[in-house]
Amino acid sequence: MDKFRMIFQFLQANQESFMNGICGIMALASAQLYTTFDFNCPCLPSYNLSYALGVLCVPPIVLFLLGFVMNNNVSMLAEEWKRPTGMRQKDAAVLRYMFCSMTQRALIAPAVWISVTLLHGESFICAFSTSIPVDKLGNMTGVDLSEKEIRRILARIPCKDIYDGHHIIPQEVATRYLRCISQALGWTFVLLMTFLAFLVRAIRPCFTQAAFLKSKYWSHYIDIERKLFDETCTEHAKSFAKLCIQQFFENINRDMNIGHSHVLEKEPKEPKEPKDAKETEQDEADKLLGVTSQGTINTLLKNWHRCKPPLNLNTYEHQNGNGCIIENLELNNLNIPKKEIVTYYSKV
Repeated sequence: MDKFRMIFQFLQANQESFMNGICGIMALASAQLYTTFDFNCPCLPSYNLSYALGVLCVPPIVLFLLGFVMNNNVSMLAEEWKRPTGMRQKDAAVLRYMFCSMTQRALIAPAVWISVTLLHGESFICAFSTSIPVDKLGNMTGVDLSEKEIRRILARIPCKDIYDGHHIIPQEVATRYLRCISQALGWTFVLLMTFLAFLVRAIRPCFTQAAFLKSKYWSHYIDIERKLFDETCTEHAKSFAKLCIQQFFENINRDMNIGHSHVLEKEPKEPKEPKDAKETEQDEADKLLGVTSQGTINTLLKNWHRCKPPLNLNTYEHQNGNGCIIENLELNNLNIPKKEIVTYYSKV
């Protein structure tokens, strides 16, 4: 169990490397999936093109969406984009950088699928078998067939068992011709994707270095802030639940003691709670900083969503707009210094 916990912590600490590894695994899986895929061309003039384009385009779309689904930053990006402005302004450059980074990773697996499909050539042969220039590659001498019948015969080229047009054009000639074109397109696609990746990864920071570094820094900040918020919520919820459970059982014991007071009078009194335990419980209560009800917690979480604190470590200016009103909370009724309230409000 400890080994799995260490692996999970390592993946959390190296999320970017982990996502790159996931994208690489998806790329390899897409290539392996194509090799195990049973490609069956319908060999009909009206269905060949649709089937081949479906094989070429539908799986890349699915893999592209899976690339976004498996990226944990999608929900963070959506939350940052839809949240109210509040006390912290939203930077469009940061959102664009985060979206571009996720898109780059999500495009790896679809690009591999398209490349493998074109290099293999089966879908291309199925799609364009009826477009072969028979007058150049075949022999139409003595053939008295309509154009519709010729298309029907050419559509059977991908199907070796039912092809019956060897007198028009040999099947090997047709498949070799189409496979050469498909492989040329495949290598061209690989070259374009490689060149585009080079431009994105190397050239873009050179033109907008300051904006690039700013966007990269604040995108990391948003990610880390979210992780720390989740950890703080976990610790706070644990402390809150512990105190609620302790108070519940204390109230139950008190009611039982009142109902059986005649029995308790004969029994020796229970020893008092050690001072260290009381101090520990008081420290845990102080850590909650007066958050003693479900409504108060909901109000604080709602305020965190509506008006996140400004990114300023020196001062914290209170604003009454956009529903960011600290006075409405129950914290002021507990005689807690305003500095502690603001510190807690910025952490919850």
